[in-house]
Amino acid sequence: MRADNSATHPSSIAVAEPAGALRTTPAIRPEAAEAATAVRGPGSGPARRPSAGRSGTVLAGLGVVAFSLTFPATVWGLESFGPWSLVALRSVLAALIAGGVLLAARVPLPARRHWAGLAVVGGGVVVGFPLLTTLALRTSTTSHAAVVVGLLPLTTAVLGSLRTGERPSRAFWAAALAGAGVVIAFTVWQSGGALAPGDLYLFGALLVCAAGYTEGGRLARLMPGWHVIGWALVLCLPLAVAGSLVALPLEPVHLNAHGVLGLVWVAAGSTFLGLYVWYRGMAAIGVARASQLQLAQPLLTLLWSFLLLGEEMTAAAPVAAVAVLVCIAATQRAGRGAARESRRARS
Repeated sequence: MRADNSATHPSSIAVAEPAGALRTTPAIRPEAAEAATAVRGPGSGPARRPSAGRSGTVLAGLGVVAFSLTFPATVWGLESFGPWSLVALRSVLAALIAGGVLLAARVPLPARRHWAGLAVVGGGVVVGFPLLTTLALRTSTTSHAAVVVGLLPLTTAVLGSLRTGERPSRAFWAAALAGAGVVIAFTVWQSGGALAPGDLYLFGALLVCAAGYTEGGRLARLMPGWHVIGWALVLCLPLAVAGSLVALPLEPVHLNAHGVLGLVWVAAGSTFLGLYVWYRGMAAIGVARASQLQLAQPLLTLLWSFLLLGEEMTAAAPVAAVAVLVCIAATQRAGRGAARESRRARS
């Protein structure tokens, strides 16, 4: 035993433990640690450092760029495959990529308590959104279908606030509503103000995708983002294989370069790589802030549709793009301000 002079040094007493003695320090259960992590809002804890916030914004932005190519790539894919075949093959290829990566990295199975959340992710972003938007794109143009993405950021922010406990500021919500309004007004005006036959599919896709994004963002705080989408894809593999076996004999297949490239992109680019960086970004900056970056997605989709599909782009597109970028900057600024206030309150 050793004791230092408490007048000059902090007290320090070391006692040798008898052999075989039990330690009395309570262990922290993994469930408690995960719960503490899951309830952190934007800007809480070490993971919300400014550098992490910047990298999270970049990652989420890369995900938006990948997603913006999804509709044009789907139109290309429909040149070779029927809608059900395209969605099933897309999920099979993405799941094989994800499963190979998980196997190579020797990633253990997720805890049983996470499988329900992974099923929501799979049902929303692996099966539901691709299937419903593919069915809609048989009759709707990509520019009209972009109205779904125009509403998706606001819907995701609302669900994220309810599910994860994030509480964005009033300035954030004002900028988010303004951005959604700009995108909706532009896309509806672009389509002549009329509802397309596929709008019911599009509205359904909006709801299931927002749920998948929200649950994936929550899980990405508990495990690496690529584990989230990887296991969600693997979970959907049996359904995707069964769908392929049923759909391929029933729908015509006419392979061409566009069709194959479209299939490869929606499988590897949109479904795996895009969601990988997207969930990592959401884990770093929060579901609400990340979702608002998607305000730029419809305008990027219009750009790709003009370049890749030859669809018309009006002179109003650049004006809408500038307005949306202003709204995105406002939501990100409001989110950073809320994070700083949260850190000051804790200190």
